[in-house]
Amino acid sequence: MAAQAPARASSAVRLFDAHCHLQDPRVAAVAPALMRAAAASGVARFAVNGTSEEDWHLVKRMAEDHPAVVPCFGLHPWWVPERSPDWMDSLRRFFAETPEAAVGEVEVFRRQLELAKELERPVSVHCVRAFGDLLEILKQTGPFPAGVLLHSYLGSAEMVSGLANLGCYFSLSGFLTGMKSTKAKQMLKSIPLDRILLETDAPDALPKLDNISVSLVPVHSSDADTEKHHKDSESQAATASNESLNHPENIHIVLEYVASLLEMPETELAELSFKNATKLFSYPGSKVHPEAGDI
Repeated sequence: MAAQAPARASSAVRLFDAHCHLQDPRVAAVAPALMRAAAASGVARFAVNGTSEEDWHLVKRMAEDHPAVVPCFGLHPWWVPERSPDWMDSLRRFFAETPEAAVGEVEVFRRQLELAKELERPVSVHCVRAFGDLLEILKQTGPFPAGVLLHSYLGSAEMVSGLANLGCYFSLSGFLTGMKSTKAKQMLKSIPLDRILLETDAPDALPKLDNISVSLVPVHSSDADTEKHHKDSESQAATASNESLNHPENIHIVLEYVASLLEMPETELAELSFKNATKLFSYPGSKVHPEAGDI
């Protein structure tokens, strides 16, 4: 694993990667090794988000094999055209078979929001430059007492209050490093402390900062099962080299960057975000419990 970041003591902090895709064909074959390395640095849990009917079973299996994995099922915009006529029945079946699952990667948007409310599960939303529209839709379908995870949040400080009032949490990833630091600081300062989450979005959202050492993903070919799902998506996702793939251990870089902008000790932010994620993912049937500090 070339250019790996220095090992971090597992006892220093505990972290919850609130959004990642370790079933992604670019990293699925080495996902257990990635989780072990991240766990050794203090990452105790991983919310792994399925994106289509083709990979929900991979996420389900990963959660069965790894106690640290919180499974999330949903339909990503890329795969909406490929959904089957009975995709909603299939999605309901996965939730029935996997009571510990949350609703992730929301598209075909309103129907999945309504399903999340019906099942009293948190829902993960990735909004890109459409926060006004998102706020209106959430107002029409909300509030969401089980919570809404705004994955890789890059919205403005002005949007935070309205979204928070509807039950939103604000999950911060390496993409934040691409925002102007003054704007990022203003936005972060506007987020209630009990709504801050940290994530990697691995294998995407590799942090891009000067003078940092990132953990890289070891080279490994994808297995046939995951390759099948993305055989037609190479132009979208699978063209990245291993040098650009994000490792869940890099959540420490997100932690350090967010803590610096908030002018908060890293240990305090780590524990705060861990408790927030634990609360969000502690719905009935979940494998996450507030008293379970260690796996």
